[in-house]
Amino acid sequence: MINTHPTRCNICGGRVTYGSNARVYSREYGSGYCYLCERCGAYVGTHKPRPREALGLLADEPMRTGKKMCHAIFDSFWKGKPKAGKKRHDLYCWLAHEMEIPVEGCHFGYFDIGQLRRAYIILRGVQHKQMKYDNCGNIYFEEAEHEAG
Repeated sequence: MINTHPTRCNICGGRVTYGSNARVYSREYGSGYCYLCERCGAYVGTHKPRPREALGLLADEPMRTGKKMCHAIFDSFWKGKPKAGKKRHDLYCWLAHEMEIPVEGCHFGYFDIGQLRRAYIILRGVQHKQMKYDNCGNIYFEEAEHEAG
């Protein structure tokens, strides 16, 4: 699992400090706190109810971009849909299986740049497909049906 109280940067090995996230966003946001690498500027926010606990790995700009790209596809399958929480959980289980990693470690905030790239490729492969469930409750994807017009 990831270190939820980092003191060394997972990207450059630099010293990580804990403090107000206004250092990053120019105003306090979310929990109000973050971990910031003093060398390369990578950072990670913290949980609102547990403001000393990092949300994931410190991320630099390429990692933050990768997370946004993955979420854009991933979230389209569950956000705003009936049983959204279940669908989100099931999607992470499906993605963990596809990536051959433990489901506990399958979260975009925990991924390094290589894992983000791999997840994005997998998600792009199903981006325009329809998410369905089989008789055992497992997710699969099939070509979306288009209406003749």
